[in-house]
Amino acid sequence: MKIAIEDARALIADVMATYGYDDEQTATIADHLIDTELRGFHQGGLARAATLTERLERSEPFGPITTIKETASSLALDGGDQLGYITALELTKRLIEKAESSAVVVGTVRNTWVTGMFSYYLERVTAAGLIGFVASGGGPYVAPYGGSEARFGTNPVAFGFPAGDAPVIWDIGTSSLMLADLTLAKKLGEPLPDGVAFAADGAPTTDAAEVLDGGTITTWGGHKGSGLALSAQLLGILGGSAIAPPWFTDMGFFMYVIDPAAFSDDFAERTAEFVTTMHATRPVDPARPVRVPFEGSIERRRQTLADGEFEAEDRFVETLRDVLARRSAG
Repeated sequence: MKIAIEDARALIADVMATYGYDDEQTATIADHLIDTELRGFHQGGLARAATLTERLERSEPFGPITTIKETASSLALDGGDQLGYITALELTKRLIEKAESSAVVVGTVRNTWVTGMFSYYLERVTAAGLIGFVASGGGPYVAPYGGSEARFGTNPVAFGFPAGDAPVIWDIGTSSLMLADLTLAKKLGEPLPDGVAFAADGAPTTDAAEVLDGGTITTWGGHKGSGLALSAQLLGILGGSAIAPPWFTDMGFFMYVIDPAAFSDDFAERTAEFVTTMHATRPVDPARPVRVPFEGSIERRRQTLADGEFEAEDRFVETLRDVLARRSAG
C-alpha cells in the first residue's frame, strides 16, 4: 500500500507512546525509522517497528540513561535498556558538545539495543563540521571466516566526513546480511541467497527462520570482513556490553569524533574537491557514473519527500495498527 509519510510517522509515534516513551522519545524513534523508509531501506522502517513491538512486549520497564564515566574527551553511558535510537542519539549530541573544547572525543553506550542506521548519527556529526567513526557489537548471528557457529553480531561500521553541501558517509554491515534482512525475510517467507547462511547444525540453508533459530550467517568480504567484524565486536565490548548478548539486549555502541580544524583549516573544502575528482573518474559502464557513498541515499530521500508517500507492506502497517488498538484499549 501507499502510505503518507506523516501518517506513517504518527503511527509509529503513537505505538511507541503505548510502551511508555515520552513525546521527545517517540519523535526520535519515529524520525529514525521514517528516515530509513525515505532512503529506501524498508527493512529498517515499518518492518523494524513491528519487530520492536515484539521486544517491547517482553521488556521490563526501562530505566534512565546514566553516565558511568566521563572526562573532558570521553563519555561512557549506560542506556538503561532504552532503545538504541534514543541512547545513540544522546551520545552523539553530547560528543558533538565535547568536540567544541576537545579535538578528539570518544564515547560508548552499553545496555541498549537496536541503534539503527549509523549514517543517521553521522549526518549530525558531519553537519557540525566534524569527522565521525561508529561501530557496534551485538548478539551472535554471524560466523567468523571459516566457521559455521555464530560469534559476532552483524556489527555495522561507518565513517562520516564533512564535505560542503553533502557529507561523505560510508555505512555498512560487516555481515553478508543484516539482522533486519533476516527478520524481514522470515516475515515475508522469502528465501535467503545461496551460500550466506547455515542452520544450527552447520548445514547450509536459505531459510531465515532456521538462521534465527540458532543458525548463523557469513561475514561480508571473507576473512577481511571477518577481521572488521571482530574489531567492531571488541569496540562494542569496550563500553561494557556482554560478549554474547541475547536477542535485542545489551548491544555495545562506540563513537569516535574528530574536529578536523585541529589539523587543517580547509578539510571540508578539500574533501569536496576530492569528491569532484571521484565523479570525474572514467566509469567502466558509461551508463553508471562513479559516485561516492551516501549520494544514493540523499537522492532517494529527496525524491520520497517530494512524493509525500512511500510503498509499504500492508502486513506491517496492519500489525502496528493492531498493536496500537490493542494497547490503547487495554
